[in-house]
Amino acid sequence: MLYLVATPIGNLGDFSPRAREVLEKVDLVACEDTRTSRGLFSLLGIQVKATTAYHDFNEEKATDSLIKKLKSGLDIALVSDAGMPLISDPGYRLVKACHENDIPVTSVPGANAVLTALQLSGLPSNAFYFGGFLPPKSGARQSVLKGVESLPATLIFYETARRLKEALVDIQKILGNRPMAVVRELTKKFEEVRCGTPDEINAYYSTDPKGEIVLVISGAEEKQNVRPALSISDLRQNLSAKDTAFVWSLLTGKPKKEAYHEVLENDKL
Repeated sequence: MLYLVATPIGNLGDFSPRAREVLEKVDLVACEDTRTSRGLFSLLGIQVKATTAYHDFNEEKATDSLIKKLKSGLDIALVSDAGMPLISDPGYRLVKACHENDIPVTSVPGANAVLTALQLSGLPSNAFYFGGFLPPKSGARQSVLKGVESLPATLIFYETARRLKEALVDIQKILGNRPMAVVRELTKKFEEVRCGTPDEINAYYSTDPKGEIVLVISGAEEKQNVRPALSISDLRQNLSAKDTAFVWSLLTGKPKKEAYHEVLENDKL
């Protein structure tokens, strides 16, 4: 079996007992960076049987090798340097290959920077879009932002500390002064959530901050003259009130409670 094992994003206390048990029992641990993972295992007092590298530069070749080992009967765990494997990290090709070869895959979930930042931002969480790292150059970065400017969903991106101020300028230029949050150093001693508009946050940081950064940005507001092609009445012909509310929430970007209330009001008509 292939195990996808989450590692801490900062606080070692977030490492689960199940993750420890899996890493100690598997035959091999595939690591994004074996040196980083061995350091983590040492801090946590974990004894693993063997490690191997699995990263962006050897993913294709390493996938073939790991599949052969899995088919021979070995149990293997995949870890990234921090957080959930596959989330802006390599691994989906290995999972896809496991499915194609009828090799069972399971997840040992844990800390995740995307969801943690979304929780802390205070922005709507009923629908969100995660775009990974923003491009390092302004032109490409602006193109990515233009591609998502009309999405009625909270936008989430990773960014490096040294590019934060430049990114905030581009966000303001393309998306305007939407409410947003810069979430920094998650689960660590100097964790920070800075909320405001892009220009307000940029003014706050007189110098480049330190640490890992997640940007959480408000989605596009629904235009009052634009309505979904399907109405609540159309949806209710084939769906329960609860399922209609779920779909209506996705179509309109409204919170689920508000969507459910509209469904109940529509049923009274």
